[in-house]
Amino acid sequence: MVGRAARTPRVISGRDVANLQARAEGGCPWWGLLGTKLRPRPLREPDDNQLHQVFAGRLGGPAGSWVILNPEDDTTRVSSRFPTVRVVLLTGTILVLASALCSQTDLTADAVTQESLKFTEVYGVLEENYVDPLDPDRTIFDGGIRGMLSALDPFSSFFDPDQFEQLQQFARGKARGFGSILYVSPGKILILQTAQGSPSWRAGLGPGDEIVEVNGTHINRLDFRSLIELLTRARSQTARLGVIRPGQVVAQDFELNPAEVEMPTVDKAFLLRTGIAYLHVTAFDQKTPQEVSGALARLGGASLKGLLLDLRGNPGGVLDTAVSLASLFLKPDVLVLTQRGRVLPEKSFRTSARSAQFNLPLIVLVNGNTASAAEVLTAALQEHDRALIAGEATFGKGVVESVAALSEKTGLALTTAQYFTPSGRSIQRPMPGTALAAPQASLAGASRPSARFRTDNGRVVSAGGGITPDVRLPAPTRDPWVSFLEQRGAFTSFASEYLTLHGKVERTFEPDAQVLDEFRRYLGQQRIRVPEEYWTQDQDYLKLKIKAEVFNLVFGLAVGDEIETRGDPQVQKAARLFPRIPTLLKPPAARPTGARDLRGPLPQEPQR
Repeated sequence: MVGRAARTPRVISGRDVANLQARAEGGCPWWGLLGTKLRPRPLREPDDNQLHQVFAGRLGGPAGSWVILNPEDDTTRVSSRFPTVRVVLLTGTILVLASALCSQTDLTADAVTQESLKFTEVYGVLEENYVDPLDPDRTIFDGGIRGMLSALDPFSSFFDPDQFEQLQQFARGKARGFGSILYVSPGKILILQTAQGSPSWRAGLGPGDEIVEVNGTHINRLDFRSLIELLTRARSQTARLGVIRPGQVVAQDFELNPAEVEMPTVDKAFLLRTGIAYLHVTAFDQKTPQEVSGALARLGGASLKGLLLDLRGNPGGVLDTAVSLASLFLKPDVLVLTQRGRVLPEKSFRTSARSAQFNLPLIVLVNGNTASAAEVLTAALQEHDRALIAGEATFGKGVVESVAALSEKTGLALTTAQYFTPSGRSIQRPMPGTALAAPQASLAGASRPSARFRTDNGRVVSAGGGITPDVRLPAPTRDPWVSFLEQRGAFTSFASEYLTLHGKVERTFEPDAQVLDEFRRYLGQQRIRVPEEYWTQDQDYLKLKIKAEVFNLVFGLAVGDEIETRGDPQVQKAARLFPRIPTLLKPPAARPTGARDLRGPLPQEPQR
């Protein structure tokens, strides 16, 4: 067993260890490659999905709340109770140590030591007799250690040196690279945005630029996996890029040197309408509270009349950040969560006084990919009746992983505690076949979800399976043809070709029938069939996607994302709930006669 560090650890959380690697190494909507963010591309093929196997070395479920040691403190290390356990980390000397251990006559008789000796004995036999030479790192890291952890739960994970460094970068909200947000599809890389002050920004690169060559390798010859591998290699060294600017046909050469780049977590911030702000938060890192308060100040600060806080797809992050974010919206010294474990002492986390505090009406939008620290914030705001929760049920991640630095610059995330919301409920969903098959449902010690937990106002909330929203807003379902077009990157590729043929558009641009005809011809050229029934019913959505992608390439990702978000039915329906917040935050008995319980789906309303 790994012991605790002498210093007080910080806690971070995250829905999926694989998501963190994707954020560090790219492949989906996170900063990472070359300090780069890749636009989301739905991945259906097994080979593409495997790109997201990382920290745990496997496709895993959401990772948890982590206790992580100060990444700036290189002297902090965690010792083991049993020195023989650490032999699995010392790959260069494992066989020597195994021989020495087996010759001892005064062996400790406890179970851990005995099992460690079995491991070293088996490894010695494999190393001597297996048909091919063994790679110690792969055999021990990927096989022995990760295999042992996988027998516990989906969240306990081992980090090799590169992965542990990436985890520390994630906690800091920074990564080494070039600071570009890219759209990547087979044979094509487009720049959608560059971070101000980054190497890409200083080189003059911007939206719509197409990277056609990286360090002498031509992009149009590579499939998606090969592109990811190429960009991953390039991020750590000087990169020579061939770039074609919008409206040009001849590539220009650029040489970029990597630097540490900020990874913002507030990626969308604008006014939905006068006085109503919208923020989308992708994850929680150390600087997220400052990003949130800064964005609200820029959008109007004290003059704002409401905030729609979008946590859909937020996997979590630094748990202390969830508490700090709660402090922006709740009074000081209010309970946010309680943490309890077998080794970790019980600890309560409460809000603190902050210089900036926002008392505006608040709606939090969530879905099944809202997890861990994002659920901590959501539950605190719900149970103190501070916010109306809308959307779909959250993931249900209510355990804490302690992250410890080990030898050889490796790390270990181990589930060590469970957290409970202010009302005392657990939101951890049962996970059959793991150690979390029957998690404790409440601080009172119940093994099954209690029938009733209540908010401050007396509203009933449930335990044991994520957070049930106060108002259910199902996500819109797209037909398989539109999903296929998005998977193929057809909208972004068409937008690039459209701008090549027609030049830069103005902000008044609206796709009309002529643009749709061009899109249909483009699909024909790509040998993509256009089913008439889908073409007719999808007209509005096709126009929205084309406009958003064209604006991404002309005006930058923030403008294009705003266009697409404004057209999101869940956002539109959530924004219409602001006048009803006071009524919906009352228990049913206190609501006016005839008021409906909106935990079921909203009725269909006409588009405005």
